[in-house]
Amino acid sequence: MSAILTEKPETPPVSDLVNTYVGRVRSGDMGALPSVLALVILSCVFWAARPVFMSEANFANLFTQGAAIAVIAMGLIFVLLLGEIDLSAGFTSGVCAAVLAVLLTDRGWPWYVAVLVSLLTGVLIGLTIGTIVVKIGIPSFVVTLAAFLALQGVALKIMDNGRNISIRDDTILAIANKNVPPLLGWVMYTVLVAGFAFLQYRKLRARTKLGLTGETAPVIVARIVAVAVVLGIAVLVLNGERSRNPELHSLKGMPIVVPLIAILLLLWTFVLNRTSFGRHIYAVGGNAEAARRAGITVDRVKITAFVLCSTMAAVGGLIAASRANSVDPNTGGSSVLLLAVGAAVIGGTSLFGGRGRMLDAVLGAAVVAVIDNGMGLMGYSAGTKFVVTGFVLLLAAGVDALSRKRTLLRR
Repeated sequence: MSAILTEKPETPPVSDLVNTYVGRVRSGDMGALPSVLALVILSCVFWAARPVFMSEANFANLFTQGAAIAVIAMGLIFVLLLGEIDLSAGFTSGVCAAVLAVLLTDRGWPWYVAVLVSLLTGVLIGLTIGTIVVKIGIPSFVVTLAAFLALQGVALKIMDNGRNISIRDDTILAIANKNVPPLLGWVMYTVLVAGFAFLQYRKLRARTKLGLTGETAPVIVARIVAVAVVLGIAVLVLNGERSRNPELHSLKGMPIVVPLIAILLLLWTFVLNRTSFGRHIYAVGGNAEAARRAGITVDRVKITAFVLCSTMAAVGGLIAASRANSVDPNTGGSSVLLLAVGAAVIGGTSLFGGRGRMLDAVLGAAVVAVIDNGMGLMGYSAGTKFVVTGFVLLLAAGVDALSRKRTLLRR
């Protein structure tokens, strides 16, 4: 008996792991595969049509172009995992950006105080929406649609019915317009890859100690190498010279917004995967009544999700204001909300709740940014861009619906 307990579990061969993954895909559990394939295919098409698409300057522009959408989509994922929706996230970012601009430009407040007040504004908006949805019982679609209209009016009031407010603070402007020194970029890359390798090793060791079968060491190594290569190429390209006149003004290094998004991605991934709150989010999104009977405070989880969504919208508004160097009544409006929701869904988050990852927001935002950027370089109109983006979103939602249908049939 003791020999059986001390015997190490057999590690499945790589072929079995491949077959298992193929089986998951066939059953509808595709994860991030559709968004990754879309990203690769679109990038190759635009690169072939316009080689400038893969230039150092345009590659860096892609990150700043999709940054605000990615951050707002991160917040929306908390709500979407519950099977809810927040239609006000776009104008929440606009209102918070307006608060930031007024405090910085009109009142002359320090940037850190203005940022704090802007984030607290997002917290207050999310707390109000979440409380109305949970305590009164009005569907989130209706509440956030009302907030969508009301916050548009609030933004106009803050900016005196249409005034454009310039951002002059160097710290805020640096977020989307300045770059990390190349050496610091490589240091961040080394720390990130080393941390990822450590977590993979720790996960494998923990499963082995518990006697659970899992991935083979070669698979783990291949994953680490793949991450290292992809990130290494990105850092190498971003550290290249992007200035047309390097003698007058050198332009090297990754945009500051890139490590900001990486930090937010790591933080919220940890929250969803490694904390009780994250497990409660998935439980409530999968079956709210079962979660309630299991002792989870469903109301508190839902309200917190709306608060996090609006807070991340505030961060997205800050990034948008930094990139535009100003705030106007259209900040957070137009297609911002639709693109943010589309990014989350395109990335692989289910509209029905219970399935999704924070990485989905980044992948989906990358797809949206590539479509907008690539078609712009090819000379297509805004109308054509919206049509293509809408088609990609519809395709992603269709994959999600079919995946859910197959899962229910298997049960």
